[in-house]
Amino acid sequence: MKGYYFTTFTYNIRIMKIIITCCVLLFVASIRSTAQDTAVVNPDTNSKGWSPMFDNKLSDAIFPAGVWTIDKDGVMTASKDEAIWSGKAYDNFVLDLEFKNAPGTNSGVIVHASDIKEWIPHSVEIQIADDYSDEWAHVNPNWQCAAIFGHQAATKRTVKKAGEWNRYTITCKDRKIWVALNGELVNTCDMSLYTTGRQNTDGSLAPQWLPNPMASLPLHGHIGFQGKHAGAPIYFRNIKIKEL
Repeated sequence: MKGYYFTTFTYNIRIMKIIITCCVLLFVASIRSTAQDTAVVNPDTNSKGWSPMFDNKLSDAIFPAGVWTIDKDGVMTASKDEAIWSGKAYDNFVLDLEFKNAPGTNSGVIVHASDIKEWIPHSVEIQIADDYSDEWAHVNPNWQCAAIFGHQAATKRTVKKAGEWNRYTITCKDRKIWVALNGELVNTCDMSLYTTGRQNTDGSLAPQWLPNPMASLPLHGHIGFQGKHAGAPIYFRNIKIKEL
């Protein structure tokens, strides 16, 4: 009988190990699947579901006449500090694009803009900046590149120096935003945690011109790109989107 109980006990231990291993594998697979559905990095924008945000004449964009131009190579830039907007409003999406800074550039990608005339308090801006310049190297980190502007800094600096092309992949799903810059996930923001327009989740103060809490912003909105701000140009190309 002792041998029987020992064999049964050993068998049960083996079964438990198999069950635990399976649970761990399922958990890891679930985490990976969730990551793939949210934090998109380096997507294949030639695959199904992707489309250009603008045509090669910007005829489907909203912007003041004469401000934004696009050249034969598909590079888009502005002559003034005026944003260019998608003609369509979006909810959940992945946005993939390339941008190039000039010395001192301060620009941004604007999402969830429910009011494109007074967009600053009615949207979320993912910052673009020349972090190597005197103007932006020493500012608050939530004003630097890949930050959720005024609210949450990037976890590390991956922006390239002025004159080099960068790749942004921005995922907006419900009230979460994931920002990948040059192949690395550098910002994950839960808008629902920002319940006041005055103070950020880390205790820092938000800019006074952003009084609306991100937790209360409408998600259905236009996507925009800030123009020649603070005197320095910005260049965009290969802007593509996939709705989720």
